[in-house]
Amino acid sequence: MLRFAFNVCLSLGLLGVISIAAVIGYIVPGLPDIETLKDVKMQIPLRVYSHDHSLISEYGEKRRTPVTIDNVPPQLIHAFLAAEDNRFYQHPGVDWQGILRAVVNLVKTGKKTQGGSTITMQVARNFFLSREKSYVRKLNEIFLALKIERELSKKEILELYLNKIYLGQRAYGVGAASKVYYGNDLDQLDLPQLAMIAGLPKAPSTTNPVSNPQRASKRRNYVLGRMLENGYISQTEHDSAIQTAVTASLHGPKIDVEAPYVAEMVRKHMLAKYGENAYSDGYKVFTTILDKNQIAATHALRKALLEYDRRHGYRGPEHHFDLPDNSDEQTWQQLLSTFPIIGNIYPALITRTNETSVIAHLPRFGQIEIDWEGFNWARKYIDANRRGAAPETAADVFQAGDIVRIFNDDAGQWQLTQIPDVEGGLVSMRPIDGATLALVGGFDFYRSKFNRITQALRQPGSSFKPFIYSAALETGYTAASLINDAPVVFDDPSIEDRWRPENYSGKYYGPTRLREALTHSRNLVSIRLLHEVGIPRVIEHIAKFGFDTDQLPQSLSLALGSGAITPWQLAAAYCVFANGGYRVEPYFIERIETYKGEIIYAANPLTVCNDCELPVTVDHTQADLPVTDNLTMQQANNNPDEATELEPPPRIADRVISPQNIWIMNSNTGMLNLWSTNNGATAYLLYMCPLLTIYNYRNLTLIHRI
Repeated sequence: MLRFAFNVCLSLGLLGVISIAAVIGYIVPGLPDIETLKDVKMQIPLRVYSHDHSLISEYGEKRRTPVTIDNVPPQLIHAFLAAEDNRFYQHPGVDWQGILRAVVNLVKTGKKTQGGSTITMQVARNFFLSREKSYVRKLNEIFLALKIERELSKKEILELYLNKIYLGQRAYGVGAASKVYYGNDLDQLDLPQLAMIAGLPKAPSTTNPVSNPQRASKRRNYVLGRMLENGYISQTEHDSAIQTAVTASLHGPKIDVEAPYVAEMVRKHMLAKYGENAYSDGYKVFTTILDKNQIAATHALRKALLEYDRRHGYRGPEHHFDLPDNSDEQTWQQLLSTFPIIGNIYPALITRTNETSVIAHLPRFGQIEIDWEGFNWARKYIDANRRGAAPETAADVFQAGDIVRIFNDDAGQWQLTQIPDVEGGLVSMRPIDGATLALVGGFDFYRSKFNRITQALRQPGSSFKPFIYSAALETGYTAASLINDAPVVFDDPSIEDRWRPENYSGKYYGPTRLREALTHSRNLVSIRLLHEVGIPRVIEHIAKFGFDTDQLPQSLSLALGSGAITPWQLAAAYCVFANGGYRVEPYFIERIETYKGEIIYAANPLTVCNDCELPVTVDHTQADLPVTDNLTMQQANNNPDEATELEPPPRIADRVISPQNIWIMNSNTGMLNLWSTNNGATAYLLYMCPLLTIYNYRNLTLIHRI
């Protein structure tokens, strides 16, 4: 019997060894190369920044903010170890005690409630395996964990885990979870908040503090209990933490500067250049936008549009509700919930009218009072040219239950307003190289994504006249040349009739110098001048400013700006006047970096150089964003000391208009509607109804008021 038992045991042992060898021979050769983990590529969203490194926007399905293990608070590491793998620093990647407990639990209950997975095994699963629940996958996970432990340090494994793990609400990794749930970096979180994050891996979708605060609180308290058991926190810290209320809420990316139209331009460019990988490869795009310019531009455009709309009268409430007598704040809040904030104007519910004031409920502000000065402008809108009588009491403007729009003015007073019917855009460019310093494509991006700077083809009107006069100077005319400002009739085949243009004022002034004619924007002088110089010669000259002449009318109406162009094109053309006669190419991307900070693209724009005497030939047909050689940039990243030698040579802008021509054009006060700002800077102000375009002149300061 002993011999038989021995033989049976020996046979079983040999069978076990053969089985294990077979499993190892089957699984181990198919295991992936762990070296890939040392250069792992996380799915990191595309982020767009201003020139001043302020976040403008973020694009990507997954929110991830990679962190290094040295920057992770020790309490968070302790919380994860206590909740997920308290023997992490003792086991070789697989905790046999944990697996044994899971097996015993399975035998006792018949249910697989414990997996026995270590942090290393979770890394193996998250990076290389599926979430399929099978014994083959578990064996792969075990062998892969052992292999990972042999080739990576504990710190490297823990860093991979903390950056990869899903923690609910599209947050991947602890850095993203900190921002999503608390709107702060990890080092700004307290113990209860860190424990909350550490409790998320078990059921991130159903036990996160946004979707289910009660279950999340229980899980947080479990983590705190485990931290107490393992000696990571004291009893006092534990008791205080579990009494803390859940403070988590959903936070979007913290946008520092409002420039959504610029962000959309960047997104389209990155998608075209890098495909769908642009959303996940962690690119950081730094634009040419300056924070103070963009803030001023947004404020100026919105203020101008609201004031223009106000001058045409009040169109009445946006909506009206019949309020019940017992309505309360909860009811008011519910009624307002479907009305979004648009631009800088809030929806408000009128709850009571007084003689010369009203009480309104405002989301996030509660009850506010609007004084008489805040709405006494609200004469009823009749049509574009007529308004009703001025209001005498608040009841002439409001009723209880009205949904109206209000904003807080520069003096901190609430003012009645309305969503403007008119739209507009504003762009600011640096004339010496075409850098876009500010761009606003409309009143509110989320109301209308149509970019009125780059997409809107509009007739520039009188803003186009300076190009006609510049062409005249080039052909021998002077600022003192006389052109008769008198009625004129032309045969116009396009309308099968005769064309009788007039001045805006309807008056005629006889022989007029060009200087005075452009100052006062005389239509008839401009038309006669174009006729005398000749359309072909003028078109040839206009092409030097960068216009696509195929899109311009080949008729005398060109003198009145009848061609369709975008404000982007017009501002770029005006840069030639502002920079002394050099043609530059507008651009908005300064550089592109990888998530590791390696520069893979840097703009090398055409730049004005008045002292450069070497002749250069520039191909103006190239794309707006000239691409710097990637290999050169990579070498510069690897060898910072040699970066200066490896930088591409500067691209010098061609002079396209003579300095004499530019001097005369700029010498005439009012010739180009020059407007001095408070700090002495000068800018061209171009009205393109319903578009407004502004760009800088000779310095980087944007106009602060319109």
